[in-house]
Amino acid sequence: MSILHQMDEWSSRHHPKWLVVLRVALGVCLFIKGFEFIQNSVELTSFFSATSYFQKATWMNTVIPWVHLLGGSMIVVGLFTRFWTLVQIPILLGAIFFVHAKTGAFAGESGTMFPLIILVLLVFFFIEGGGPISLDSYFKNYKMINREH
Repeated sequence: MSILHQMDEWSSRHHPKWLVVLRVALGVCLFIKGFEFIQNSVELTSFFSATSYFQKATWMNTVIPWVHLLGGSMIVVGLFTRFWTLVQIPILLGAIFFVHAKTGAFAGESGTMFPLIILVLLVFFFIEGGGPISLDSYFKNYKMINREH
């Protein structure tokens, strides 16, 4: 039995339905952040031009907002939840280590707590999956019903 199959079996037995609200809130937060990046692309561009690691990575100015928009909407509906959370994790790690590390993780004026909470939720839902109220679950059950007939 593969690790992903074991994770899926464990998740289906131990996933309370109230976690769906948390998954939807996570997806909405990511979607809103992607929208904010599109509205204020100057902020993202100035960060990448000021950082020596990413000066030549101008393509990230376009990719990060769209990954947040698409990934956030997919997490909201629970479609390919594990994949989209895995895609978001490096972006959040980059935000924490390259953007917010200058001010300190627990400084009073620091905005680091929000990305840390989002990162923890991403890791959690990578392990948990979409849960019982998701398109992942619907398609899995639909496939099982069609096999029986």
